[in-house]
Parts: sequence; C-alpha cells; structure tokens
Amino acid sequence: MFGMVPGLESTFKICETLGNPQESFRTIHVVGTNGKGSCSYYLSGVLQAHGIKTGLYTSPHLISLRERIRVNDVPVSDADLDRLFLQVKAAAEIAHVEPTFFEVVTVAAFLYYREQGVQVAVLEAGMGGRLDSTAVARGNVAVLTSIGLEHTEVLGATESAILREKMGVMPGVIARSVSDKAISGKKVYVVGGLSESLLAEAKDFAAAVEAEILVPEIREDIELPNLGRHYVENASLSLAAAELFLRQAGEDFPNARPYSDGLALETLKTRSWPGRMQQLFDAKGSLRFILDGTHNSHAARRLAETLDRYYPGQKFPCVFGALKDKDVEEMLRFLEPYVSEWHLVRTAYERFREPSEIAGILEKMGATVASTGPLSREVLDDVSDKVKSPALVTGSLYMIGEVIDLLKNDFDCLAFFRSLTKATNEHR
Repeated sequence: MFGMVPGLESTFKICETLGNPQESFRTIHVVGTNGKGSCSYYLSGVLQAHGIKTGLYTSPHLISLRERIRVNDVPVSDADLDRLFLQVKAAAEIAHVEPTFFEVVTVAAFLYYREQGVQVAVLEAGMGGRLDSTAVARGNVAVLTSIGLEHTEVLGATESAILREKMGVMPGVIARSVSDKAISGKKVYVVGGLSESLLAEAKDFAAAVEAEILVPEIREDIELPNLGRHYVENASLSLAAAELFLRQAGEDFPNARPYSDGLALETLKTRSWPGRMQQLFDAKGSLRFILDGTHNSHAARRLAETLDRYYPGQKFPCVFGALKDKDVEEMLRFLEPYVSEWHLVRTAYERFREPSEIAGILEKMGATVASTGPLSREVLDDVSDKVKSPALVTGSLYMIGEVIDLLKNDFDCLAFFRSLTKATNEHR
C-alpha cells in the first residue's frame, strides 16, 4: 500500500472508471531529482496571480496529506479528502486493481481539481516521470529541474538513464481533448540544472518525441523568501514555464491576464516554500531558526554553498536527524565546516537513524556533539536560546515536518500549517 509499483495501468483504469478527471484541466508537469517542489510552488503562484484557477500537487507533505492537494493555495479539506478516497476505492474495486498509496492520492487530486473547476494543474512527479502516476495527465509543458543519482533500482544506474525516465513524463501525441477543446502546439521541455553532456542528450530525446527544449537564463532580478542560488534557478524555470504556458494557452482563458514579468516577480517575493532554506524570525525581528530539508548529499552540498554565500565565516548550532537509508557521512562532511556544535535527534518514526550512531560518525571527524535524544520543543528552544546565533535545523524532511508542527503557532510564516493535523509518518 505504501510502496511504489512502476507503471500506469492501474492509474489509467481507475481514471477511466471515474470518467477521466485528468482530462478536465490543463497540465504542467514538474520532474527532477531536486527542486521539484519549490519550482511547482513558485509556478502555481505565478499562474494564480495571472487569474488562472490553479491546482498544485506536491509530495511528500510535511505535516498533513492535505498539503499535497491545493487549489489557489487552499488545501483540500479533511472531509473532501475522505470522500475522494472512498470514490477512488470504489473505482479501484470496479476496475479490479489494487492501487498504491501514491496512485490513490494522485487520482483523488484529479477528482478534486475537476470538481473545483481548476483550469491548470501543476503536477510534481513523485518518482521519475515516464511511469509516475502523474503522467496519465498529459500536457504540452514539462519542467525538468535537475538530474542526479536517485532510486537507481527503479530509474536506472546512470544519470543518462534517469534523464530519459524523467523526460518520459510527456510522451505521445501532441494534441488531446480537454473540456472539449484541443490542446495543440509544440511540446516543450523547460530545462535547467544539466551538464552540457546531459543537455545534449535531453535535446536528442526531445527531438525524438517532436518536442522543443527551452533552457532559460538564470534571472538576476528574482527576490525570494527562500535563500539559495538553487531557488533562484528553480524560480527562473517557473517564470519561463509560466510565460510559455500563458502564451500557448492564454486565449483559452479569457479572464486571465497576459503574462506580466513585473507581476510574476512581485508574486515570487511572497512565495516561501516551507522547510527549505526558510528563515524563521520572531516577533522582534530576530532570526531564530533556519529550516532546511537536507535529505540527500546533493541537497547537503547546496545547503553548504548557501550558508557560505549568505553567512560567510559563520557557524551555527545544528539540530540534525536523518533516516537509515541516507548517506549520512557524506552529508555531515558537507555541513561540518558550518556547524559549531551538533544536537542529534530522532522522531518516533522507525526509519530514523539513532542519534548515537550519527554521533559516532561525527566524533571520528573531530566534531562537537552537544546532545543526543528525541526531538522536542524543549530541545529547539534550548539550542536557539543557548547562543546568539540562529539555530540551523536540517536533515530529513520527516524531521522538518515535526519541527514545523512544533513551531507553527509561534511564527507567522508557518501560519499555513496551523489548521493542519499531523499525519502518521507512514503516509508521507
């Protein structure tokens, strides 16, 4: 139920049983190794600002399943989510298939977007692209944020193989029927974060499926709440994708505004993607915490680069926790130069690595381990109050979700989460 079964057959069958809800709205796919969530969030905000009713589908969530399915930034309600899950369950029984958890949530999102009259849905792929459940909703625009080695047992052992899997989210015909209208025009991949060799392969793939490649320049005029060059890169992709989409499909949305770069830039100033290089300021304007879900080595390298750029020469007390299946040692080597002392924690989730094990790795590096134990509000307050420097809270997104749940009532930038009830870790 909570695993992953590559392939689209089950999703297609359930969707057909439900009258193909994925055909009731336009789709923009977002794929990549890192940066999918922020890119999707920025893109949905820009489209919404231009007067388009926009659905946003992301994963994983930090606190509640409701985060994954949004319409104009409003998460689906608990009652609607329960109702939609029952509809998907009934359709799966009729279709004689046993969907995975991700397939159930994906189809529920399609149903909700149809009910809500969504005009375009920005869909973040869960894994890969070609066989990801989101791929049953065909669109003409796909954004590729980055390529790195991940889920190699499913996606392939090389970056080239993973590139092909992710770009496969948008194969097939160029036109399809959506709300009795034909989507026509060239298929376009908006691409960033690729080496020259991978970009050449991407262009070959695009040519084979009669698509174009757009490689936008990294904008220097973007201001974001999230710190980091990589978020500027993701936002640059979002702006290019929004302009492209509005140019292609704008005439089908008579109430939408033509693309405005000024409006888009103003919108991005307010789009804080939570838990990723997010700064938490208290009521007095003092920076208390920096949250970043550094869940793999690639992300740890990015975090180190960002700290070096925005806080040169500064070290932070660090609250850190990680899952058992991550290359923790490499992550710690990237971060150690920026940490004054380590506070190692774990949540109740069984997949968490024991703090004592991480402490052993750090001690071999000559690092200072100040405390180990369960994550709690007391730990966060003690670390933040202990020194004048803000506390860096990083590691597993599961841990970041727990931290946000603990802090959501004290920081205005976390207000979105106050109405959300924490789900079990197995549902993430």
